[in-house]
Amino acid sequence: MPLKDEVVAVAGREVTVTNPDKVFFPSTGHTKSDLVRYYLAVSEGAVRGVAGRPMALKRFVNGAAGEFFFQKRAPTARPEWIETAVLSFPSGRTAEEVVVRDAAQLLWVINLGCIDLNPHPVRAGDLDHPDELRIDLDPLPGVPWGQIRDVAMVTRTVLDDFGLLGWPKTSGSRGIHVYCRIEPRWTFGEVRRAALALAREVERRAPTIATSRWWKEERHGVFLDYNQNAKDRTVASSYSIRPTPDARVSTPLSWEEVPSCQPEAFTIVTVPERFARMGDPSAGIDDAVGSLEPLLALSAEHEAAGFGDAPWPPHFVKQEGEPPRVQPSKRRMAGPPVREGVVPPPAPGKTAGPTGRRRTTMPLIEIARAATEAEARQGLERWRARHTDIWSYLTPPDVMVDSMRGRNTTWTRIRVNLRNVPEGDRPVQEALEVDYDPWQAYQGPDRSGSLERPRRVAKTKTTTTQPGNGSSG
Repeated sequence: MPLKDEVVAVAGREVTVTNPDKVFFPSTGHTKSDLVRYYLAVSEGAVRGVAGRPMALKRFVNGAAGEFFFQKRAPTARPEWIETAVLSFPSGRTAEEVVVRDAAQLLWVINLGCIDLNPHPVRAGDLDHPDELRIDLDPLPGVPWGQIRDVAMVTRTVLDDFGLLGWPKTSGSRGIHVYCRIEPRWTFGEVRRAALALAREVERRAPTIATSRWWKEERHGVFLDYNQNAKDRTVASSYSIRPTPDARVSTPLSWEEVPSCQPEAFTIVTVPERFARMGDPSAGIDDAVGSLEPLLALSAEHEAAGFGDAPWPPHFVKQEGEPPRVQPSKRRMAGPPVREGVVPPPAPGKTAGPTGRRRTTMPLIEIARAATEAEARQGLERWRARHTDIWSYLTPPDVMVDSMRGRNTTWTRIRVNLRNVPEGDRPVQEALEVDYDPWQAYQGPDRSGSLERPRRVAKTKTTTTQPGNGSSG
């Protein structure tokens, strides 16, 4: 029989935990109650990572192995002690988002099915000027963990040289994050410009292992994702549990730990004991506020040398001075238009192929469309087992794992570029190993947070009857 709701007394409030015995991590057996106990144990650090920041709610109502959806708007049914702030987005829309300042508010969010926490880099008191520079070290598939650590150490040196103190943490997934507190007096665009200058400087100092290139076809090694500093982007915060099978944690580290750290060492089981034993390595982050002026000066030097802006995320309005928002291999050259390449055929039973309707000169095939990256990679392994003879030709950039954005959730697509495979040996497009439709049977909330969504009514065509042409009854 399911346990009754639990009531947790914390921070002078009583927080009701519904369905406490619901399993959120099938591989480890951890339940919602275990999530609550974890966040209570690290609440000081977890609250520090989100304090006063509006956050998007990433809800896993069916646990870490199920689908999730992003809910920007705070649920209308909420306690009066839940704080909110109204954000505006590049689309022109606004949303009233949850703001957490104490452990009671934190547990209320966790009870909604939020496994990790995704705050914006601004405080509720000033929504236009970020106080956090975020460096996201995102490795290409196949890049060894040691290389990610090496790029993190180069990043530390660059930050030191430009007057900023970096605070590292594992992402809890595949990479490392480095955060810097900054004075809240620069716009999102200026903070992003500083992040781009930093990424280019790290790439200059470590050109064989780091890259600032936005387009995947140009990347190698570890990508410094400067666009995580664009407005409306969120990143999993410190002490967030991530939806991995072993319930890994995005864990703050000291710089002395980085060269030897292993991401699998930090989980829902191990981090509470670590926190109790050594406290929070990022406890001093709010006291280490720095200036972006040196990095912005470097950005000005880059621009004077001919290095302009870099591409923005695809859902942003085209920015002044932004280069063409099309990958280099598809850009048109001067002169009469030449329709190069082909539109790759879709998988059997599908209407769109690896590039949608776009032409490409690359021999691409699509392997999987899945609700989770883990499912997509399982499909890739099945495909690999059938095509072992060509796998040795593929390099890490040839296997493209894309996180695709839906309205309220994300899904994963895997494609393979066969450019390095001899033409006569290239496998044809086969049926997808995993065939997921992100819109089928969608049951998430609408923009208000309500699960009761109005039915869509099909529009009927109205015909105007001309005199003399009407039919008689």
